[in-house]
Amino acid sequence: MTSMTSDASTVSSAAPLEGRAARKAEKARQRKIAKDEAAERSRSAKSGFSNPANPLRSWALTIITGVFVIYCLFPLVWLIINSTKTQQDFVSTFGLGFGHTFALWDNLVTVFTYQDGIFGRWFVNTILYVVVGAGGATLLAIMGGYALAKFRFPGRKAVFAVVIGAISVPGIALAVPQFLLFAKIGLTNTPWAMIIPSLISPFGLYLMWIFSEQAVPTELLEAARVDGASEMRTFFTVSLPLLAPGIVTTALFTIVATWNNYFLPLIMLKDSSWYPLTIGLNQWNKQATTAGGQAIQNLVVTGSLVTIIPLIIAFLALQKYWQSGLAAGAVKE
Repeated sequence: MTSMTSDASTVSSAAPLEGRAARKAEKARQRKIAKDEAAERSRSAKSGFSNPANPLRSWALTIITGVFVIYCLFPLVWLIINSTKTQQDFVSTFGLGFGHTFALWDNLVTVFTYQDGIFGRWFVNTILYVVVGAGGATLLAIMGGYALAKFRFPGRKAVFAVVIGAISVPGIALAVPQFLLFAKIGLTNTPWAMIIPSLISPFGLYLMWIFSEQAVPTELLEAARVDGASEMRTFFTVSLPLLAPGIVTTALFTIVATWNNYFLPLIMLKDSSWYPLTIGLNQWNKQATTAGGQAIQNLVVTGSLVTIIPLIIAFLALQKYWQSGLAAGAVKE
């Protein structure tokens, strides 16, 4: 009995010692991690954005990158500065200098009220073409690319050849045949003349095809099928979340292409009430060259600034989905 009591007391006294040793080891590990992180931050601060394998700073690359940044931001800066000017200041002051009057708010109000608020109608039309046309093109590209990547069927190689061939044909070359076809069936000068051609995106289909091949493991699909999931459920619950970076990339490509489309609506639409922003702003810009027309370049510049704001918001809002897919395929399993 005495022996059992002494053994129990030994075990009870050893338990706190082991607990203190574990806590001490954990604290030492945390200190080592903090030290390593501090050393890494110090090394990164010294080397800047250089290659970790070659920590020497490249001034040539920095200068080239800086020139490229200036080249990309220069039009945006010019647009912001000149949208704050009146028409008189726009034609009489330096392009990169502010005018005598800060008229940004007045320009914005005039843009949305000029010609009975036609700019708002153009903006709504563009949103309609983007949501229905670009949204439909993205959906078709997702489903078609996934099917071509994960299913084997006769004629798959022929479809691949057709897709590659469609990518190599510029859209402008197809505008006139599309106009003749739509004129034959009576769809010109209607929203369908913009929406239906926008539904086809060969590049988006090819992009989703390649991305689906790499992002969705075939073993994962087989496991879902073994568990009794249907193909539609497997697609929406298993595959779709893995395709998020590719979906965002395809969506942005189709959105930008539809938003900036100029030649197709130029030949398809005659009624100004169905114009997108690109054609409407160009009509305002040409107004000064017509007989008795009024020069309103300040409204054209302000309207252009309003036009690009939704695209900037879309890129910034969807950036996190790109970042989530940067490491896809980086680790070999």
